[in-house]
Amino acid sequence: MKTIISILLFTVFGYNLMAQSSIIAHRGASYLAPENTVASAKLAWELGADAVEIDIHLAKDNRIMVIHDKNTKRTCNGKKNLEIKTTPSILLRDLDAGIWKGEEFKGEKIPYLSEVIQTIPANKTLVVEIKCGAEVVPLLERVLEESGKQDQIVFISFDWNTIVKAQKAFPKNKCYWLSSAKQGLTQKMEEAATKGLAGVNLQSSIISEEVMATAKKLNLEMLAWTVDDPAEAKRLADIGVSGITTNRPKWLKEEMAKL
Repeated sequence: MKTIISILLFTVFGYNLMAQSSIIAHRGASYLAPENTVASAKLAWELGADAVEIDIHLAKDNRIMVIHDKNTKRTCNGKKNLEIKTTPSILLRDLDAGIWKGEEFKGEKIPYLSEVIQTIPANKTLVVEIKCGAEVVPLLERVLEESGKQDQIVFISFDWNTIVKAQKAFPKNKCYWLSSAKQGLTQKMEEAATKGLAGVNLQSSIISEEVMATAKKLNLEMLAWTVDDPAEAKRLADIGVSGITTNRPKWLKEEMAKL
């Protein structure tokens, strides 16, 4: 009976993890490959990540692009610094989004969201961080419907209005509010529960046993970002954090196992 209860308590992202936190690859296997690319996502799956987290912005022509920043300056090789929302996707796709990480990644493009979705293996999860605003939600509906993998996708966002609208649009998909602020956290968690969100995704340093107790009381799942320290990851797992986001999924799993 105790084993059965444990399985029920630690079901995350739709499959059983027992008392083990799921490992979420931050922007893919971003320690080894160029972040938010198809190469980074595929490598994360190969390295055994339970989930991959990516970021999305909306291009001028309403194509959903996988990129963290509002512009291309940091992660793309090109003469121009292009702003995502004012640039058509075809021009964004002309840029090289991989060579900055190494010659072996030369030619990687800023992916369309649909391309990354197609990399998701069975029983794995894609965590989509909405970096733009709620205007992307109607466009997400079409992409997810056409993908055939809608049940493998969850959403996260720092913007409260955006994540609430995402939850309303996708009632069967888990949605989590992102935050790094301690102030007002309890009240916001209560609001998250009222709005039907699956949980919250917090910067690891503000997650304490007290915060976890509040989450459990409200029946909210707790995700954490971004952790590359095995001792910190173990602390979070021990207090019941469901998912831990890291740049180094395989390495972190191996190091945690040694502790």
